Amino acid sequence: MSSLEKWKQFTQARIGLNRSGGSISTNEMLKFRLDHAKAKDAVLLEPNWELIQEQTNQLSSKYGIKNIFVKSKVSSKQEFLLRPDLGRRLLEGSNVDLIPTQNGSDLSIVCIDGLSAKAIDENLIPFLELLFAEIQKTKLNLSPLVIAKWGRVALGDEIAERLRAKICLVIIGERPGLSAADSLGIYLTYKPKLGNTDESRNCISNVRPMGLPIPLAVKKTMYLIQESLAQKKSGVLLKDQMPNETHSLSQEKVIPEN
Repeated sequence: MSSLEKWKQFTQARIGLNRSGGSISTNEMLKFRLDHAKAKDAVLLEPNWELIQEQTNQLSSKYGIKNIFVKSKVSSKQEFLLRPDLGRRLLEGSNVDLIPTQNGSDLSIVCIDGLSAKAIDENLIPFLELLFAEIQKTKLNLSPLVIAKWGRVALGDEIAERLRAKICLVIIGERPGLSAADSLGIYLTYKPKLGNTDESRNCISNVRPMGLPIPLAVKKTMYLIQESLAQKKSGVLLKDQMPNETHSLSQEKVIPEN
């Protein structure tokens, strides 16, 4: 195996592409077209909402919380892509079940389809299962679990504000790349409210089996939740000082010396 082939084990990026004369080889071009099609499908298709609701209902009942399904002001997939502003606001009447407890809660978890149906279908439930298992070990007080259709990240602010949660945790399908169509993004905001902008959020990106592994992403999420509550801040004001942890590489993957 050449040194370049060894390096290619560590990334899905397009490095060391085979060429024929001045052009990329037919095989590499076909791979590119396939990944491009997967990225388009991730954006244009809908998650399996029926299965997602069934699985999240089971999770919610297991941990003794409600499960709420809401929609943004978007009326179609095409409008969702063309009008991001509508994806940041709740549809009127979709908020009737967002009733806070008397003292509010520590954490509101909002799951949003975003720009990748594939990420939601394949990685949302595995992430939630590990996250809830970790939350159960703490004294965190949870709002109902909210599932939102045709939403953007900022939709979580309105939802968590209505639920009077100290922290909003948005789990959303990320915009797909040409080598990763199944990534989840995790966004944490302290004191969520309408009008918050991106500098108020902490982000964990590329959460997927071939990216940031789900168990490590859950550890990072729990760390940020605890730090945010302790320091009463998030975003650029909250520095991530979690000790560096990387998943072990298999023995077959050896970094070339040259």
